[in-house]
Amino acid sequence: MSASLIYTIITISSIGIAAAIILYFAARKFYVYEDPRIDEVEEALPAANCGGCGYAGCRAFAEAIVKDNSLENKYCPVGGSEVMDKVAGIMGLEAENQKPRIAVLLCNGTCEHRPKTNHYEGASTCAIAAMNYGGETGCQYGCLGFGDCADACDFDALHMDPETGLPVVTDENCVGCGACVEACPKDLFELRKQMPKYRKVYVACRNEDKGGVAKKSCEVACIGCGKCEKECKYDAITISNNLAFIDSDKCVLCRKCVSVCPTNAIIEENFPPRKVKKEKETETAQA
Repeated sequence: MSASLIYTIITISSIGIAAAIILYFAARKFYVYEDPRIDEVEEALPAANCGGCGYAGCRAFAEAIVKDNSLENKYCPVGGSEVMDKVAGIMGLEAENQKPRIAVLLCNGTCEHRPKTNHYEGASTCAIAAMNYGGETGCQYGCLGFGDCADACDFDALHMDPETGLPVVTDENCVGCGACVEACPKDLFELRKQMPKYRKVYVACRNEDKGGVAKKSCEVACIGCGKCEKECKYDAITISNNLAFIDSDKCVLCRKCVSVCPTNAIIEENFPPRKVKKEKETETAQA
């Protein structure tokens, strides 16, 4: 073996050893410790990566839990209480008992109730249409009907109804992730407390115009008359900016507000049919 070859081998070996030493010390200096509980928490999560927890995916949510060592204001809407109990067990913490939420569309401006006054020919997305004009009807607060919310839903819980032109929520599939809330430029979705049998009572309107103007643009618009607020004995209804709002955390589903609403702006869903009194019973009661 020639001297030049031996010299080459020694030189290359020396460079390799020196590089290995440098890399070793660099790795030691810049080493970032990662708590193994992050992987455990992430594995317990449903891997939906929907962002409903307020973080950019399940991994980021797990990292936030471990970093803060707390479950305060942290909740996975997809996994619900069952998943959060598992996470609490891993962390040695106690999970907050939170009621599941479900998405509700706060607009009942169907083609029947809200006639069109013009025709839009721009890009077929709610986000772009909302920046350009108020809508194809006289109500600038109502649904634009292009389905950004349905596109944003990863759980097949939203679809557009071609007859009404409005999105429809499939209660059984909705996990309350809030993707539709973020996607709607008109702020027409609300996450309400999920009641037994998916029963709901809510004001299906966002129109903040005064009564006459609101009623003219949509016949089922809330006119802010306050009758529902006076009827409610549970302080669940408030009037603000000419618009009524029903707090789902206070509402007991008595439905008395539905009966007094003069414009039928308050919707009741998934209840059994109301009992209709017979004429004789009514006459007897009046007598």
